[in-house]
Amino acid sequence: MPLEWGTVTTRRSLVVLTCFLSGGLVLTAAVPVDPASSSTQQADAWRQWGGPSRNFVVDAAPLAAEWPEGGPTRVWRRPLGDGHSSILVEDGRLYTMYRPAPESGGGQWAAEEAVIALDEATGKTVWEHRYPARPLAFRFGAGPYATPLIVGSRLFSLGTNNQLFALDKQTGAVVWSHDLVQDFGARETLVRPAVKAGMSGSPLAFQDTVIVPAGGPGQSVMAFRQDTGEVAWKSGDFNVSQAAPILIDVDGETQLVVFGGMDVNGLDPATGRVLWSVPHDTSGDMNISTPLWTEGNLLFVSSAYNGGSRMIQLSRDDDRTTAEERWFTNVLRLHIGNALRIDDAIIGSNGDFGPAFITALDVSTGERLWQDRAFARAQFLHADGKLIILDEDGTLGLARVSRKGLEVLARSELMTNLAWTIPTLVGSSLYVRDRREIVKVDLPTRLRPFSP
Repeated sequence: MPLEWGTVTTRRSLVVLTCFLSGGLVLTAAVPVDPASSSTQQADAWRQWGGPSRNFVVDAAPLAAEWPEGGPTRVWRRPLGDGHSSILVEDGRLYTMYRPAPESGGGQWAAEEAVIALDEATGKTVWEHRYPARPLAFRFGAGPYATPLIVGSRLFSLGTNNQLFALDKQTGAVVWSHDLVQDFGARETLVRPAVKAGMSGSPLAFQDTVIVPAGGPGQSVMAFRQDTGEVAWKSGDFNVSQAAPILIDVDGETQLVVFGGMDVNGLDPATGRVLWSVPHDTSGDMNISTPLWTEGNLLFVSSAYNGGSRMIQLSRDDDRTTAEERWFTNVLRLHIGNALRIDDAIIGSNGDFGPAFITALDVSTGERLWQDRAFARAQFLHADGKLIILDEDGTLGLARVSRKGLEVLARSELMTNLAWTIPTLVGSSLYVRDRREIVKVDLPTRLRPFSP
């Protein structure tokens, strides 16, 4: 079992400045598409960043609207090293990434990372694949940041130093790998940030390829054959960011959306051809939150610092896609968190420096509907008509959201360290991670109520 490391990070007062986590959530008809495999649409697993449809919408068990006094049942808890990768679930195993504790006298950060498989029922290690990974500017949290991807028998991972691995998911054996920096001259860090913490764009599957942000002239994005690692295509001259790419359906055409450091771009996922681009600049390429694709061909993007939020309308005429800005606002600035659409409101945890209040915007106008201080900077899932909330202080919450406000149904102090990783939910089993531990939680359901 991996060792714990470090001291407890001062919570809430930490300036959130870097990296990694984010996803888009859509509660309406238009959702991201993932034609890579029909298995990714099953609700009994979580095989990629964002869950079955890569949008943090979960077809969950019927969840109870209240919790026992001590909170949901903790099934098991175990140490895990630093990092912010979320947790995959499939066939009785969990998969994630972490940075091991340094050896005695070896400095603050180990010079390696690990992809790990755990037994879902007990949390015990099944296998690990460790590889050299140079520590970068980790003052606000060590990588790895990206979440792996399961397709068929393989597990794909992208490390902090832009190292791409295809592993046998049963054994952890390397099928193929690329150091994108050494092999292709890709970027090891973003171009413009003051704190260069490394890469975090979670891999994405399309047909027989795996797509990753890479960086460098003519190769902002690269696609590799899943079976051999051969380059399928490379494209783009825009700065990359730390946001995860998604697939969307624009009037019947599958498109790849890549949030760059200074813009948001649409590409043909089969060839890499750039179809459209809209400027969206923020300080230091820190566009981190995954774009949100929603009903009406609306694409929502948001970032912190001087970025703000932008709603883009996409439409196709013959072979051409038009991208038109609907509105822009600075009252919601997503940093590491994910955005949700609930009916005609967009929900996110607003702010970069200082407190980050849950904020709702009107979909049509961008007007702020309300703010709520019930939770610190938070990540969200939507399941059974309810929000599952994990804030950075480790508080787990259950709530309902409407245009009028946030109704908190239950809350529990679950984690004790800084928690920036969005939870994973399969059925009623919730897998939660902070910078030191991983916990399996059994959420009460209406079919299996708790005894008060």
